[in-house]
Amino acid sequence: MKKVSLLLLLVSSLLAGELYFMPFEAHMAKNQLLRWIDQAHSSIDVAMYSFTNKSIARHLKNAAKRGVHIRILFDHDQIKDRYSKLRFLAKYRNIEIFTLRGKYAKKGEYYGKMHIKMGIFDNKRVTFGSANWTNSAFSRNYEVIYFTKDFALAKKAKRGFERLLRSAKRY
Repeated sequence: MKKVSLLLLLVSSLLAGELYFMPFEAHMAKNQLLRWIDQAHSSIDVAMYSFTNKSIARHLKNAAKRGVHIRILFDHDQIKDRYSKLRFLAKYRNIEIFTLRGKYAKKGEYYGKMHIKMGIFDNKRVTFGSANWTNSAFSRNYEVIYFTKDFALAKKAKRGFERLLRSAKRY
């Protein structure tokens, strides 16, 4: 029964959203993302493996200045990336940064990745896909990004995000 309801949720959200393929539709996808950031009234929650795009960071900064509460969850190893917008965004009021490591693999002795690429806007709109918020994702890579105003899917994404935050560390 759970598989059927999850499938119905996915199908209904696909009918209610927009799907962009990059690099072919990168300009439209980035504009949609920037519009959603600019239209946010209360909250933006982001789980993003890699985030290096300056214009997206600037729009998030401006949203925080408008009073939008922003929480960004990065992969722990992104602390070392000199191009990451982690440090730039951490200095602004209304922006909280968290890091999360994947589970430890004893065989091979390494940590997994926090590899999600998702944004939740005002708890009612969600975007997800293969695209990190990087220059390469919006210009060179073959990626997909999906935008939906499906409230049920946004609610489920928010629950998942909150669960991840319980294991995360504040930056």
